Amino acid sequence: MPEQPNPSTVFFRAFTDHLDLVKAVAAQQEQLERIAQAMSQTLADGHRILWCGNGGSAADSQHLAAEIVGRFRRERRGMPSIALTTDTSILTAVGNDYGFDAIFSRQVEALGQPGDLLVGISTSGNSRNVVAALEVARAQHLRTVGFTGEGGGRMASLCDHLFAVPSRDTARVQEMHLFAGHMLCDWIEIAATSGVSR
Repeated sequence: MPEQPNPSTVFFRAFTDHLDLVKAVAAQQEQLERIAQAMSQTLADGHRILWCGNGGSAADSQHLAAEIVGRFRRERRGMPSIALTTDTSILTAVGNDYGFDAIFSRQVEALGQPGDLLVGISTSGNSRNVVAALEVARAQHLRTVGFTGEGGGRMASLCDHLFAVPSRDTARVQEMHLFAGHMLCDWIEIAATSGVSR
């Protein structure tokens, strides 16, 4: 007989795991502050924040870039942020000509300038196209930030700042990535409207 959904395992376990991870992320506040400061300084210096990731992490890339270009909570000037996950012509052309592993690195090569900041998002830390993008970013003197899960994977050694959620559960890690992303957007916006980046 097929397993039936059980509220105690589906809902209670999700609530419990989520709340436990919120507490674990709160313990990384200083690391998140460093990331927020790096992002704010990048924008204050007239540079851009680039984002990349696959699947849910692609959605987070687009979501967080949109918060910076548009607004999060406050009326203010638009700020430059680009999700490298959105241009289907580039993604399919580069994927076809160079392979899926190059879809982000080629864009970083073309668009990234020294002083820009690349955020690579991968719950495992091992997504080959995100790792490749971070490698190119470092070679081109971009700042690098990684959002990962437990351990950080291959991305750990490529990031100036790493936010590693202490879990291997993809859904919970993605929830914490967006939670942290919203806090970072709040910081960036306050810094931009107060004229203070650090």
